[in-house]
Amino acid sequence: MPGSKRWVRGAGIAGLLLACLAVGSASAHHRPHPRLHTLTDPNLDAALVVDAATGRVLYARNDDAVRHPASLTKMMTLYLLFEKLRAHKLAMNTEIPVSLYAASQPRAHLKLRPDETIPVETAIKAVTVCSANDAAVAIAEAVGGSEPVFAEMMNAKARTFGMTHTYYENASGLPDDSQVTTAGDLSILAWHLIYDFPEYFPYFRTASMSWHGRDYYNHDVLIDNYPGVDGIKTGYIDTSGYNVVTTVQRGPTRLIAVVMGGVTPERRDRVMVNLLDAAFEELNPPRPGGG
Repeated sequence: MPGSKRWVRGAGIAGLLLACLAVGSASAHHRPHPRLHTLTDPNLDAALVVDAATGRVLYARNDDAVRHPASLTKMMTLYLLFEKLRAHKLAMNTEIPVSLYAASQPRAHLKLRPDETIPVETAIKAVTVCSANDAAVAIAEAVGGSEPVFAEMMNAKARTFGMTHTYYENASGLPDDSQVTTAGDLSILAWHLIYDFPEYFPYFRTASMSWHGRDYYNHDVLIDNYPGVDGIKTGYIDTSGYNVVTTVQRGPTRLIAVVMGGVTPERRDRVMVNLLDAAFEELNPPRPGGG
């Protein structure tokens, strides 16, 4: 995905045209779209739907507006971990040590204890299923040595991808005024997770996990309730509202969609469903006569 290219609006193009999305809300797609004003916070709202195979933007609203990513941050945390796995510098059964700092992270968490260890694979599931902040920091320390160094790695990777509106201060998405992104940048990161790591991407649709006798279930209810959804991440802090990045595969068509600023998880998900329904209708319009 060359960083100099951009998603393309309107008519599709041959091949994958990906990278830095710098399109404003004033240029949102002309097609009538679901009303969002009662479902999202106007100060936090953003939405984007992209055909992953062509780069065609099917819907955009505030997609270059700077927002706080909340736990969508963990998408990049896992990307950097997947790189280490691909390079055989870590393995799924590698035991990650848990520092006092990692164990001190607030909810959501697994209540990891200082000086215990957690297998890499379990840490991945902890992040994708229950968005565990302590597991995310443990990953950051295992990959980068410390969370500040890991944040520098995150920012370097974001620059490589052309995510020009994104800046990271931590690996978890816990509140930090400086930690920002856009819907457009998140769609770029989602694309890389899907296509750079097809062997690891299925972890984003993990339904549940267990740790120390307790069961945890995925926060992303769209995975089991919208046909074709195979991930990837939800997120919430007070200053971001309820966010979600979703990917849907139906036949040869894959969509990447982002909704930010939902007033509640249910309203956020309703916006996402409406946008996906409209996108698939545009890509596959009903034939005359219903045939």
